[in-house]
Amino acid sequence: MKCVICKSGDTSAGTTTVSLTREHTTLVVKHVPAEVCQTCGEAYVDEATTAHLLETADEAARTGVELDVREYAGA
Repeated sequence: MKCVICKSGDTSAGTTTVSLTREHTTLVVKHVPAEVCQTCGEAYVDEATTAHLLETADEAARTGVELDVREYAGA
């Protein structure tokens, strides 16, 4: 797909790092599968992966985690 940010690059399968904050919790997830623009590096994460990341962040916030760095583990 064409990148909506730079409008000139095409995306291809790759990975990215996602940081999410919930209240006093910051969750960093590395190696998240994404479509990544080959020109500007913008990453696009699909809906199922996004839902899994948000659920993981909410769970970490409920358990009182302040900072956590994880490798992505699919749903």
